[in-house]
Amino acid sequence: MLIIRSLSEFSVGLKNLSDSDDTYVLKKALEETEAIKDVGHAGTAMRFLTAYLATIPGEFTLTGSHRMKERPIGSLVTALKKLGAEIEYLENEGFPPLSISGGAIRGGDIGIEAGISSQFISALMMIGPVLEGGLKVRLKGDVVSATYIEMTLSLMNRCGIGATFDGNQLVIPEKPYVLDDFSVESDWSGASYWYQIAALMPGSSIKLPYLIPQSLQGDAVLVDIFEPLGVKSYFQEDGVLLNSHTIDRPDSFEYDFTGCPDLVQTCAVTLCSMGIPFRLSGTRTLRVKETDRIAALESELKKFGFMLSSHEAGEWIGWDGSLCDPVADPVIQTFHDHRMAMAFAPMAIGKSQIAIEDPGVVTKSYPGFWDDLVKAGFGIDSI
Repeated sequence: MLIIRSLSEFSVGLKNLSDSDDTYVLKKALEETEAIKDVGHAGTAMRFLTAYLATIPGEFTLTGSHRMKERPIGSLVTALKKLGAEIEYLENEGFPPLSISGGAIRGGDIGIEAGISSQFISALMMIGPVLEGGLKVRLKGDVVSATYIEMTLSLMNRCGIGATFDGNQLVIPEKPYVLDDFSVESDWSGASYWYQIAALMPGSSIKLPYLIPQSLQGDAVLVDIFEPLGVKSYFQEDGVLLNSHTIDRPDSFEYDFTGCPDLVQTCAVTLCSMGIPFRLSGTRTLRVKETDRIAALESELKKFGFMLSSHEAGEWIGWDGSLCDPVADPVIQTFHDHRMAMAFAPMAIGKSQIAIEDPGVVTKSYPGFWDDLVKAGFGIDSI
C-alpha cells in the first residue's frame, strides 16, 4: 500500500501500518530525497523499490546488507530492462547493489521466471498502471507463492485498476490508482508464533486482535494447518480467539507450503517439539531468504536432538523421527533471520530455558515480540 500510494496522486492515510523494520525502511526510502537508498536486510523493500525507482526520474543507488547482496534480483532487473529501464549492477552480476536511472521505462509485454520470488512479480504488477500502455506479464515455469500475487492483485483492484490474472498471465491496464483512507490487515505470519504457543500448551486461550477470516494473506491457512495440532480458531468482531486442547498425536504430518513459505520454520519447530514426524514441501524459496532457512532449521534443531533431512534444491524438508544426542544448554543462532528467533522461542515451553542469539532481529517484522511474550507469562532475560 505504501508503494501504491506513492504511485498515485492521492495523499491518503494508511491505518494499522506495521511498526516493523521492513515497513520503516520502505516508508523512509519513499519519503526521503537522498539518491542512495540502503534497505538493510529488507528484501521486500529491495524488490519493490527496484521497480518503483525505475519509474521516477532521477539517479538512484539501491543497496543493502551483506546478506542482501547475496540475494538474487537478476530476473526482476532483466524484465525491467526489457521495458526500457536503465539499471546497472554495481558489484556482482544479478545481485544488489544497483544503479538506477529512473524515468525511461515504458509498458509492454514481458516474461519472467516465476519460480524464484513472487515479490519480483508483485513489484512489476504495482508499477504496471503508471506505465504507458500498461503491462502484460507472462509467468514462466512453476509459480511460487501465488497467494502473494493474488493479494497484490486484490489490493490493486481495490484501488480501481481492474487487472486480471489467469494463472500464467497478468494483464494490467494503464489506469490511475484511486485511493481512500485504508486500514491494513494485521500480519498472519506474525500470528503463527501464537498458534505455535497454543499448540505446545494444551488448554491455553489466546486472543489475537485485528485478524479477519476473509483475509487476503496466504498465511491465513494457519487456521487449517494448526487445527489437527489441537488449535481451534474462533473469529470474533475484533479478532480471533485461539483455544487449544490435547490431541492424539498423528503418525505424521505433510503439507505443501508453496503458498505460505513464511510458515515453514514455525511448523517445523512445532512438529519437532510435539514429536510428530513430517515432510514439508513447497519450500525451495527458503534457500534464498534472509538466510538459507532449510540449512538453518537443520543445524539449530539438531542442537535439540532432531535429525532433519532435505532436498538439495530445497523442494522439501522433513523429519522421520531420527534423533541424536542433544547439545547441553543450546544457544540458537538466528543467522540475521527474524523468523528463526521467533520460531524457536516457544521451545522454552517444557524446558527450563532456551537461549537465542541476536534477539533484536525480530524488529524486521515484529518489534514487540519479546514484550508480548512477557505479557503472556514468559520470563525473558538479556544475557
